[in-house]
Amino acid sequence: MDRYIGLDAHSSSCTVAVIGPSGKRLGSYVMETNAKALVQALQSVPKDRHLCLEEGPLAGWLYEVLERHVQEIVVTGVPHSRGPKSDKRDAFALAEMLRIGAVPSRVYKQRGTFTKLAYLAKAYRALVGDSVRVQNRLKSLMRSRGVSVSGGAVYSKAGREPYLDKLPIAARPMAEFFYSQYDHLGELREQAQKEMIAEARKHAVFRCVRSCPGLGDVRTSLILPIVVTPYRFPSKRDFWSYCGLAVVTRSSSDWVRARTGEWMKAPVQQTRGLNKNCNHVLKDIYKGAATTIIGQARDNPLYQHYQSLLDGGTKPNLAKLTIARQIAAITLALWRDKEVYDPKKLAHES
Repeated sequence: MDRYIGLDAHSSSCTVAVIGPSGKRLGSYVMETNAKALVQALQSVPKDRHLCLEEGPLAGWLYEVLERHVQEIVVTGVPHSRGPKSDKRDAFALAEMLRIGAVPSRVYKQRGTFTKLAYLAKAYRALVGDSVRVQNRLKSLMRSRGVSVSGGAVYSKAGREPYLDKLPIAARPMAEFFYSQYDHLGELREQAQKEMIAEARKHAVFRCVRSCPGLGDVRTSLILPIVVTPYRFPSKRDFWSYCGLAVVTRSSSDWVRARTGEWMKAPVQQTRGLNKNCNHVLKDIYKGAATTIIGQARDNPLYQHYQSLLDGGTKPNLAKLTIARQIAAITLALWRDKEVYDPKKLAHES
């Protein structure tokens, strides 16, 4: 007999709700956010157990702890809730969504052998973001005192002294603290990058993905723990959508009444753009890879395709999008076939 379980998790407590196959509410209870207590609670529910929980800070840990104690586990994006709200209500809503097959979106949580690499990649991205924040603070401080800054010379150890001399004595300690923070973050960033790449090289698929045009060691190391397996995506178009490279069309008031009285589709101006519900890290990676091809790989067939698109009247931004989509498709194909990139096999695709 199937049992559908909704889990509303918080840092100190979890609310568990159980629904039967007919939709009857079989019970709910509150417990401490503790792995042992949660496992015991699930084991008290008859099989087959189907568990649904929301995406959040605890979702990854809960998935790892509870996966082997249920027949199905689903992590869903947080839905927009209206009206009355409570932990018990939310838990029953999750169980009911799973029972009737109305889960709006599923979040992939299985990391497998890429678990350590995922944490290293997350640490690297955090350190890169922290370094950028310190850079912005430095430039903001300089500009607030009327010091003109441009480029990256202001960050280098050799070029920062002239900028410090232009600051008043009262503001220099603040700039020196920021410079000290930036230098330390730079050392940590380099260390995190080395460890991340070293861990990524332990996986056999690294060599295949790394051979894709525009992808270096860092980009490949970031891709592996996000994608995990290429078989998640039935086709390259599904992968484009996940990467934020899918073109979507939006329109409104499509139908008008003709003189004959029949309804006909009007030639309405449609808005085109890229899908916003995506993995933004992958989107940045493939856009950056396309920029690398366009700027540095003039002898690559992808660059020649880019030029042919421009010669055919395609706008540069759309041509760049096409190259990014091609790189994403090549990544997926190389990963599936466990092959190294061969430019001779490249087929121009839009």
